[in-house]
Amino acid sequence: MVRVYRYFTAASRLRAFVSRLMLYILLIGLAFVFVYPFLFMLVTSLKSNADLSNLAVQWIPTELRFENYYIAWDILKFPIYFKNSAFVTILASLGHILACSFIGYGFARFNFPLKKFLFACVILSFIVPVQTIIIPLYLTYTNFGWIDTYLPLILPTFFGFGFKGALYIFLFRQFYLTLPVDLENAALIDGCGFLKTYWKVVFPLAQSTLVVALVLSVVWHWNDFYEPGIYISKSVMGFLPSRINRIISVVNAPPEELFDLLESLGMEGGEDTVNNAVIMAGTTLISAPVLLFFAFAQRKFMQGIERTGITGE
Repeated sequence: MVRVYRYFTAASRLRAFVSRLMLYILLIGLAFVFVYPFLFMLVTSLKSNADLSNLAVQWIPTELRFENYYIAWDILKFPIYFKNSAFVTILASLGHILACSFIGYGFARFNFPLKKFLFACVILSFIVPVQTIIIPLYLTYTNFGWIDTYLPLILPTFFGFGFKGALYIFLFRQFYLTLPVDLENAALIDGCGFLKTYWKVVFPLAQSTLVVALVLSVVWHWNDFYEPGIYISKSVMGFLPSRINRIISVVNAPPEELFDLLESLGMEGGEDTVNNAVIMAGTTLISAPVLLFFAFAQRKFMQGIERTGITGE
């Protein structure tokens, strides 16, 4: 009996070990699929022109060319366009957090005429792509005199509209539905009004959902090409992600025009000065701010994903 017991114990341990090993192999494979583009981008950004032409050089460059980042920094005019992107991203994300959390609380706690219809309209506004309503939006903002300003990208977010605003309203509504009403009733008994109850009791409890909405809002506003390209025509008011096209245009320029472009940028060199490695260096510089932001907010973000949208009405 002892031998049989030991046999089954060893077999169960072996099965558990094999199962765990297969799980780790699967997770490593999936992780590599997601990490591969970033590794490729980083490694390529450090290659020389000779390494780019050498098919034998894949992951380990023969020399690390950090000059690619200096060139990309100059072409991007990083400080100027980073300031533009950060300004709009911060204000638009702040508007979405404040407005969408408040609207979501209203849908979660109060009954009013046409409540379900209005919430359906909110969901519909998320489903309908902005490209289908861009003409009336453009005409409206033109009448307001907002074209070639940041107002079309910032001000609507303070009313729960703007880029993906409906999604944040849905997230906050779903979270507020999970909160016990007794918390708010206790605050009302203590003399808090509606606004004070929301701001002092309810809103602080939504930190997990707030982080989820904040991360999504920052990433989507930072990477948005479409609406800024419609409303803003002045180059000096452009955003950092759109500047990658400037590097691509320099890389793809004919040789007879390349020297003039480099001279206009205050740079010297030939065809090997700006290449695909510089494009990857520029892409890394553009992606770095949101990657760093996500790295700091990752733990709260994952907790918020787990707690958001669990229950509904």
